Amino acid sequence: MTVFHYTKRGALVAAVLFVVACGNGGAAVDEIEFDLWAQEGDTEQAFQYVESLAERYAEKNPDVTIHVVRKYPDELREEFQSASIAGAAPELLWTLNNHAGPFTAAGIVQPVGDLYSRDEFIEPVIMDGELYGIPISNENHLMLLYNRQLVDSAPQDTDEMIEIAGELTEGNRYGLAYNMTEPFWLVPWLGGFGGSVFAEDGITPTLDTPEMVATLHFLYDLTHVHEITPEEADYGTMDTLFREGNAAMIINGDWSLGEYRDHFGDDLGVAPIPTVSETGLEPAPYTSGKYFMMSDTVVGELREAIGEFIAWVLTEERQLEMADELTRLPGRLSALEHEQISGDPVLAGSAAAMANGIPNPAATEMRAIRDAMLPSQNAVLAGTVSPEDAAAEMQAVSETAIRAME
Repeated sequence: MTVFHYTKRGALVAAVLFVVACGNGGAAVDEIEFDLWAQEGDTEQAFQYVESLAERYAEKNPDVTIHVVRKYPDELREEFQSASIAGAAPELLWTLNNHAGPFTAAGIVQPVGDLYSRDEFIEPVIMDGELYGIPISNENHLMLLYNRQLVDSAPQDTDEMIEIAGELTEGNRYGLAYNMTEPFWLVPWLGGFGGSVFAEDGITPTLDTPEMVATLHFLYDLTHVHEITPEEADYGTMDTLFREGNAAMIINGDWSLGEYRDHFGDDLGVAPIPTVSETGLEPAPYTSGKYFMMSDTVVGELREAIGEFIAWVLTEERQLEMADELTRLPGRLSALEHEQISGDPVLAGSAAAMANGIPNPAATEMRAIRDAMLPSQNAVLAGTVSPEDAAAEMQAVSETAIRAME
């Protein structure tokens, strides 16, 4: 018996090559076993879908065993780094594109560009000229959602949005609600005012700019001048107001579409965030999606076998299946352009919003940007700090944090 293996957690778990005696001689059979950590912590349905993929693939390939482990975003990032240092990393990840930054910086994932045809998929994860992520889905982008019982059609620009929202704001009902506590909801508007959080090099903060000041003034005015939003609203507040009919429009992400469609049925409207009337520019939400990433320890026959599993998951058939199951846009372009997507008002609206988006920066400096923006944004919306002072503070704090990372 010939054995090929590598060691993980002190035991043989990855691949065993052995010879089975047959009547007319020996036949080689590959036994493949690997761990897949899936960043699908938001809903049980999404994780169960990943599990079903692994189970169905194993049924078709009896010599393959896939152990699927559910992880939340920060949990996966931190535990994968720790497991890699300890020599006990999972072989395959189903995770967010912005995890590529810390993982490539630590040298714990490997290039995978040879495992798929780049021109058949959405934007790949590229770090230092190499492809480190294979696209599964295109998601995590914000859009305008509206209750068709209250709003006939989506506003096309912010002037129209403010007008419609003003007419619908009355008593306990607001025309518009969004998560006012997170910079993720500020970023699209920043793009609509012509700004971005980084310079062209992708690592230098550009937060103290006229575009950021204009964005903060705009958000302040929605609440304190136009009075069309709650004075305070986190994610849970926004979600509850919309479900109960007390927010005619909200800005939320594609992850919410499945549950909202179940709740509202045909009364759910989905559209891109309206054009900024002042600039004529489209707001640019961050897009990220899920990607396969592979541990740098995976080599040889195991790598080839995992590549075959990835290829099976990313066929057009299963990409469209995922869109139907999870109300999630596919990563494969042929599936994204399929009539199943364009003919579905919810998915088509999501796709239109995604088309205005920009990839969520994978640079490790992004965490410093978010942490710098958060308190200043909240202070502006509370009316305790001016937009000008807030933008300057964001810049100073982010620069200090990035220097500390060097």
